[in-house]
Amino acid sequence: MTILWRIFRVFIAILLLPFCVGAAIALYQVILETDSAQMIWATTLGGALFWVLIYIFLPEPKWLYVLGHELTHAVWSIGFGGKLKKMNVSSEGGHVLTTKSNFLTSLAPYFFPLYVVLVIIVFNLGNYFWDWHKYVLVFYFLIGMLYAFHVTLTCSTLKTKQPDLAQEGYIFSAVIIFLGNLLILLVGIPFLTNKINVSASLDLWIKESLGIYNYFYFFASHSGSWRTKSLDLFL
Repeated sequence: MTILWRIFRVFIAILLLPFCVGAAIALYQVILETDSAQMIWATTLGGALFWVLIYIFLPEPKWLYVLGHELTHAVWSIGFGGKLKKMNVSSEGGHVLTTKSNFLTSLAPYFFPLYVVLVIIVFNLGNYFWDWHKYVLVFYFLIGMLYAFHVTLTCSTLKTKQPDLAQEGYIFSAVIIFLGNLLILLVGIPFLTNKINVSASLDLWIKESLGIYNYFYFFASHSGSWRTKSLDLFL
């Protein structure tokens, strides 16, 4: 990556910061909107806690995480029209070779919880064909457990040097990963709780983000006028 391209990506990352802050504010508001879904939250958080205890007291299932990591690269590449040519997976690390790559295919494993998505797909198919409503609490428990799996193992992985992040630039990667994780929650929480729809959740994100941009624009424009007035008084 050339120096100019790295500088450009840092510039893009800075421009995206208000969207990161807006996503955090919107996520807080969405959580408040869904506080009545107590059974769902209790079951999901119970699954997350169950995984955290496993993570603390048992060895990390690194092979399983690496498999999901490399599969996510492959799935996103295929989604962009690429083809999977080769994939290696081991507990020490993995590698995937595809015909198409971009910053999203490189960074997707750090914000896209593949195993959670697979459970959602399997449950909805099972519910459609065999009426799995009686297993809905198991479904929520697994969602919480697998999302906690994604978060803990991703954080553990980020402690070591990652070629994906080095390739895309650390500052740019950090912003995309943070924003990607929050957007997954802004879509996932409404989907699971049915207390607010996804479009309303994303509208909150856009509204809060644009509000931050407007605040900085207002501050910058008035700051300029104040400097002009001060200079006129001095002269």
